[in-house]
Amino acid sequence: MTGYSCSMSSSGSSIARRALALVLIFLTGLVLLPAAAFAREAQISDVLVTNQGEAMTVFARVTNCFTRDMESAIMAGVPTTFTFLVNLYRERNYWPDKKIAAAVVRQTIKYDNVKKVFVVTTAGNKNATAFQDLESAKRAMAEMTAQLYIPRNVDRRQGVFYALIKAKLDKVRLPLYMEYIFFFVSLWDFETDWYRKEVAF
Repeated sequence: MTGYSCSMSSSGSSIARRALALVLIFLTGLVLLPAAAFAREAQISDVLVTNQGEAMTVFARVTNCFTRDMESAIMAGVPTTFTFLVNLYRERNYWPDKKIAAAVVRQTIKYDNVKKVFVVTTAGNKNATAFQDLESAKRAMAEMTAQLYIPRNVDRRQGVFYALIKAKLDKVRLPLYMEYIFFFVSLWDFETDWYRKEVAF
């Protein structure tokens, strides 16, 4: 009976080791998988360009840019900033395309735990907008309006003009205690591909 008991114990120990190895492999896979495996890739969409004399207004939206970890961080009071890059180019034969104008738009969302509102601000704009719910604040964060000013010496009748638009999440340094909570914090960094929109003057 003693020998039989030892055999069963050894078998059970072997099964336990295998189960532990499978769990470790699974957890390692979670760490190594790219962010795209957890959320759809952020991208620029709904681009609209209007001309007003020497000024050009570019509207755009970034989609698939919020994850649950981001929302949890925002609810914990962590300021989160989106940066939109907008460049206007003219195509040139035999030479690199020429950059005509550029704009950078930074928008930040922060939860005010005292007033229970989400405040969205745009750099350079003194007016902030407060929202009662996160969904409305997220929509405001994801939408961008940029102003490009065209130099007077640009001949708009020659060449093909186009705008390149990109959005990215600024890196956030979490408080030490939150770094343990948001173990996968790197998964909610994002940077979209450049979106090209041809422009007609």
